[in-house]
Amino acid sequence: MRVVITGGHHSSALPVISELQALHPDLEIYWLGHKYSMRGNKNPTLEYQEITAMGISFYELKAGKFYKTYNIGRLLKIPYGFFQAFYYLIKLKPDVILSFGGYLAVPVVLAGWVLRIPAVTHEQTVVAGYANKLIARFAKRIFVSWDDSCKFFPKSKVFYTGLPLRSALFEVRSNEFDINPALPTIYITAGKTGSHSINMVVKEIQHKLLEICNVIHQCGDHSQFNDYELLTKNLAGKTFPGKLFVRKFVYEDNIGEVFAKASVFVSRSGAHTTKEILTFKKKAVLIPIPWVSHNEQYENAKVAVKEGLAVIVDEPNLTPSLLLEAIRERLAAKTGYDQQPEFSNEPAYLIAKDTLAYAKKG
Repeated sequence: MRVVITGGHHSSALPVISELQALHPDLEIYWLGHKYSMRGNKNPTLEYQEITAMGISFYELKAGKFYKTYNIGRLLKIPYGFFQAFYYLIKLKPDVILSFGGYLAVPVVLAGWVLRIPAVTHEQTVVAGYANKLIARFAKRIFVSWDDSCKFFPKSKVFYTGLPLRSALFEVRSNEFDINPALPTIYITAGKTGSHSINMVVKEIQHKLLEICNVIHQCGDHSQFNDYELLTKNLAGKTFPGKLFVRKFVYEDNIGEVFAKASVFVSRSGAHTTKEILTFKKKAVLIPIPWVSHNEQYENAKVAVKEGLAVIVDEPNLTPSLLLEAIRERLAAKTGYDQQPEFSNEPAYLIAKDTLAYAKKG
């Protein structure tokens, strides 16, 4: 049996892949995705690194999107992506397509529909974007992470599973970050690609942050900006009460340690980050991406705010002083508390089990 997996949220896919392999050890898995995250970036994505590290064959897909795209070259990638996906599916002959949403998955699901390959899809966010609404028309099953998401899809297709989280979040496997135990620790991240604008704001307040806390900063790895070098050299030779750890990526072996040691998160508010903050009851400063479809990150962030865990800082208003003030407020806040929850593989298991069932139906 063969399955093609695609989409823009590989963090959801990783635990599902583990369940698929446990349920069907002989399953052949192929990944269609982004090898490079942004135009001009020559460094491979975390998605590519983690998927290939699992021994899964990775096929680069160059798809385009309609939403807020006015560049002719990018628009031409829309039909190109469809024919590329069509070619891959004919070559790989999968029994089912498992989509994790986003514009990248659209041509794969559409090409699969033409070829009569069944597709199932997972919606990570609170609100459904244009891509996932389109995919839902052609998918046999729509898995959702939040109860509030059910209303966006046909009742006959929707299935609430919850959001798959990585087991590594719940396990301390390393001692990579030798923090000052007398100070609190903050974790700064802007998702797997990082954010140059956020990184540069943080750079301006590194010295002030290190007076009051330890900082673990996952900055991404864009070949044009070289943020990692800028952030590591900014305070070279200087000492502070807090310890600074800058990483391009935080990998599976270290992420559990980060969650155990950091009490405040400074981050985007993607579906996974938001769910992780809610699960572990972490205090957070959330900076939603302002240009995504249906303002989905802002809607995600509002859920964490409602629970008393987060404050929202709008990126257009982001300044070094504003971010520093928000971090200080969260460090001092009495609402929210660290929680070490038990790991549950149920969401990943439900998605994997249903995916294999549709593969057998054909």
